[in-house]
Amino acid sequence: MVEAALGHRKTISILGATGSVGLSTLDLIRRNRDSFDVVAVTANTNVDELAKLAIEFDAELAVVADELQFTALKQALAGSHIKCASGEDGLLAAAQANAELVMAAIVGSAGLSPTLAAVNRGATIALANKECLVCAGDLFMEQASKSGARILPVDSEHNAIFQVFDFNAERSVEKIILTASGGPFWDRRRDCLKDVTPAQAVKHPNWTMGQKISVDSATLMNKGLEVIEAYHLFPVRVDQIEVVVHPQSVIHSLVQYVDGSVLAQLGSPDMRTPIAYALSWPERMSAPVDRLSLAAIGNLTFAEPDLVSFPCLRLAKEALAEGGAAPLVLNAANEIAVEAFLQGKLGFMDISSLVKATLDKVDMKAPQSLSMVCEYDQEARSLASQLLAKFER
Repeated sequence: MVEAALGHRKTISILGATGSVGLSTLDLIRRNRDSFDVVAVTANTNVDELAKLAIEFDAELAVVADELQFTALKQALAGSHIKCASGEDGLLAAAQANAELVMAAIVGSAGLSPTLAAVNRGATIALANKECLVCAGDLFMEQASKSGARILPVDSEHNAIFQVFDFNAERSVEKIILTASGGPFWDRRRDCLKDVTPAQAVKHPNWTMGQKISVDSATLMNKGLEVIEAYHLFPVRVDQIEVVVHPQSVIHSLVQYVDGSVLAQLGSPDMRTPIAYALSWPERMSAPVDRLSLAAIGNLTFAEPDLVSFPCLRLAKEALAEGGAAPLVLNAANEIAVEAFLQGKLGFMDISSLVKATLDKVDMKAPQSLSMVCEYDQEARSLASQLLAKFER
């Protein structure tokens, strides 16, 4: 395959280099070495993989979030020119390094501070961290507007919308439609879900993902979080965001216009496609993904989401409509609930019950700073942990 070179070499820092998105990003860079210079790479605890990648891509800086692993990282990179750092300060240094593009792929709330630091210096952000928009969407987008940072969504659904949304004619957009695979249980009714096991929930039919996001897909919470993200990413009202179940995961999302036209982005379910688009934007680069054959697929099907069997999607929409800190509380409670489910302490249908119970107990105003986001997040997690006892098996 002939590789399409970009117009110029881009400098890039990868926050979360050893995770699935980070490794896919580096796979694409490996195939297009003449187009990218890697400035910084970070990992949570995986020092061996981090050091290996830092050396392979000749990074200037390698950062391990776990400070206890700093000595091991220094030893692994001994004799190289690569600088080492650790902890929160190290992650901030990686985000603030002189790279025009930052892949923000640190999972969870740990990604908030470094991603916001990259935003504040006006970098282009390839955003693969949900918490930035779910927990601090107003703050995050306000800072991006002030600094001139550009946000390129990496999630396949938001990336699809970004590709077909006419930003020069925003008023012509009637609604955006997020597609949901539905996970492994989308056609089951509520009474058939109470005995779902963690092993069943993490077996996504289309995508290879981590355990937590796989469970979120199975409960449709992942789609609810994406609704919240879409609200902040695109100039639409809450009532202009729709979700449709599409089990084949071929149409990644759609935009409907006032003249009745509906534009969709299609592709094989491979995260390297949206990552490649974000890396190369405003151009395109080659990606080693299976080419889509509609004839081979034969049929594409769609269904309305069942909000009775999958109440997490409804809870997310209600949290977005309520505003304030409700989306943050929703996310924090869901993380506690999913972890408890994976540990066998909580039933599948009780995930939504714990989230709702936490939301019902909390009334917080919208956080005005990153420190407030962190404070509210900890309060919500603490409350959810206390309420967990009522639902534990």
